[in-house]
Amino acid sequence: QVQLVESGGGMVQAGGSLRLSCTASGRSFSIYVMGWYRRLPGKQRELVASISSDGTTSYADSVKGRFTISRDIVQNTIDLQMNSLKPEDTAVYYCYSGFGGDDYWGQGSQVTVSS
Repeated sequence: QVQLVESGGGMVQAGGSLRLSCTASGRSFSIYVMGWYRRLPGKQRELVASISSDGTTSYADSVKGRFTISRDIVQNTIDLQMNSLKPEDTAVYYCYSGFGGDDYWGQGSQVTVSS
């Protein structure tokens, strides 16, 4: 059974940091793109950051310079280091993995940034 399990969400004051982690199991994800999406209150899910199998990263403009995505292909894990957090980063964050239409999602992890 394929699972993506997230950890590390929580509450922090503006300017603080949090680190999200995601562990994938049930198959090898070495060729899959992995990343993080988020759903802000009342809005659609949006891409935050992604990392391909060769380590190429991509970020939403709103998080560039503040968030860093990393990946351990052997361990099937990805992390999202979030620094200089802002209240507008408050959202449910979802771990994602996909390849050729084969998509998997984590259960979501709440991140709340207070002003």
